Amino acid sequence: MDDTIAAIATPLGEGAIAVLRISGPEAIAVVSRSFRSGTPIEKMASRRGYLGEILDEVGVIDQVLVSVFRKPNSYTGQDLVEISCHGGILVTRNILALMLKNGARTAEPGEFTQRAFLNGKMDLTQAEAVMDLIRAQTDLALRAAKEQLTGYLGQELGHLQDQLLTALAHVEAYIDFPDEAIEPETGKMLIGRLSDVGRRLERLVATADQGRILRHGLRTVIFGEPNVGKSSLLNVLLGYDRAIVSETPGTTRDTIEETINVRGIPVRLIDTAGKRFSQDAIEREGIRRTEEQLAQADLVLEVIDASEARTVDENDRRRAGTRENLTADKRILILNKVDLGLHADWEGVHGVRFSCRTGEGQEALNEAIWKLVMAGGVSGEDFRVAISARHQSCLQRAMVDLQAAMAGLARNELPELIAIDLRNALDAIGDVIGRHDTEDLLGRIFSEFCIGK
Repeated sequence: MDDTIAAIATPLGEGAIAVLRISGPEAIAVVSRSFRSGTPIEKMASRRGYLGEILDEVGVIDQVLVSVFRKPNSYTGQDLVEISCHGGILVTRNILALMLKNGARTAEPGEFTQRAFLNGKMDLTQAEAVMDLIRAQTDLALRAAKEQLTGYLGQELGHLQDQLLTALAHVEAYIDFPDEAIEPETGKMLIGRLSDVGRRLERLVATADQGRILRHGLRTVIFGEPNVGKSSLLNVLLGYDRAIVSETPGTTRDTIEETINVRGIPVRLIDTAGKRFSQDAIEREGIRRTEEQLAQADLVLEVIDASEARTVDENDRRRAGTRENLTADKRILILNKVDLGLHADWEGVHGVRFSCRTGEGQEALNEAIWKLVMAGGVSGEDFRVAISARHQSCLQRAMVDLQAAMAGLARNELPELIAIDLRNALDAIGDVIGRHDTEDLLGRIFSEFCIGK
């Protein structure tokens, strides 16, 4: 972190304003070589904007607003300068090129946030929350990211680490006295404390599925026979015509994917080819892709033409065979075309009664999706924590080590062995918040960021 980095912090394109960031020990000097203003940049007050001009050897590139954030009170914890210029592609690139010529280097993806982490401005969960905040597609995802950005998850894990450290101190006290075993009362007390830590870890791990859905969307496959209204359902849920709708069977031959917002949950709708036997090679490929999508689905919306009688033919048997592979908690049956009248064969069948023509049943479908996602017991109002797959893996490791430590205490094992398990649990939790990081881990995490962040 001894060098100075620069990058465009806003999306490259035409707009009113673009922002460039320069951070590092020479940030102020790098900008001052090309900035002209009534107040020299070295004398500028922190956190204020100063109007001036960026010049190269030919002349003025642009009129800009420059703000200085002096260490340690900046995003990165280093001296940081932000240049707000007019949002043209050429203007921003020319200013960046000038900053590089003045001694900065191009920032790597996420390097500004990585420096913030390394300088103690945030823990690793907060750094990851920055990316979640940028990528949030719904209000619920945004709320969860903001909670994590405030440090709630890091604080909760910090409390658990403190409890483990206290337990470790008790255990290590016996290591200094090899002739003494851990007293039964002390062992029971430690098991009680570790059990409490384990329960809190379990509650955090239970939010992993919700976290995955908030970050990546609920992978929802629209499935059914040809001409039951799958593509019409997609169009109704989107609110515009995205898929071609035709009375000709086999119109949909490839998968179509779009995302909608259902009460704060990003739902990735995937329209698929109708399930039937076909001689057409292209349609057969579409059906094969349907099978692939079903295998990967979080949720399947099975669409039925409820205006017609139930049939038992080869197509129905094929569909029934596929349905057997779908558990009840990942399938919602949609009784479509109820505007044409519900056939007696479908009376009493549990499903969402729907009409793509009138929109009937849309709110009932939203409610069914919401209940399915929240079946894990996490309500939308309490979505303070939604851990990532990386967090889940680390915390599950911690739980395994915690169980081993409690088993060792119950068997009155050597304190040295119990201490190893407790240290491993501490390290696993430390991997989540960055207190036990490796260069490879940080590289993987921050490479997901955009250049200017």
